[in-house]
Amino acid sequence: MDFFLLALLAGFAFHIVKTHEQRRRIGVLGSVLGQYQIEKLMETVTEGYLRALGEKDLARRDQIWQLLASAENSLSDQFGRFAQEFSRLDATITRVSRFPIALPWVDRLLPAFTFDLRELFKIHARGLAQAALAQGELSQRDRAYRLSAELFLMQHSCHWFCKSKAVASARLLARHQTSHAQVLAAVSPETQRAYLALVAS
Repeated sequence: MDFFLLALLAGFAFHIVKTHEQRRRIGVLGSVLGQYQIEKLMETVTEGYLRALGEKDLARRDQIWQLLASAENSLSDQFGRFAQEFSRLDATITRVSRFPIALPWVDRLLPAFTFDLRELFKIHARGLAQAALAQGELSQRDRAYRLSAELFLMQHSCHWFCKSKAVASARLLARHQTSHAQVLAAVSPETQRAYLALVAS
């Protein structure tokens, strides 16, 4: 009975600490992200891609692609500025655990098992800029596919920082019906190499 009570109390304490840690991380990310319209632009771009790809009239489809170009460039520009501003934060508050589940204080107790989100956001910024500027290098369909993957991987990183890798992967699957592995395979080779070198090293 005493053991059961101690286990219950320990579990409750772990939950409280984990919740506090997650709120702190959400606050850190939100303090910088809230100054931009990245989420709104991401929604505009991804929904626009679905409309363009589903449009049968070629003239109308081309018109949608042209309208989306402005949103793509704005999204890339805003995320680049966001990544630059986020890089000014102290390294002690931007560490991300490589463990699949959330374990409080890993960034302080086991720093070797973490990576720096500031560096990851720089990788995402380069990937988004490259995809947004890839006019003529890829078909509209392939470029939309790649830019979507870059966006979904960036979103996964945000959720990984705030919650955990397992939660981020589950949200990715639920929201976009695609796995982390599929998204990683669809980004540019440069993004994929840099991403894996950082998060897996």
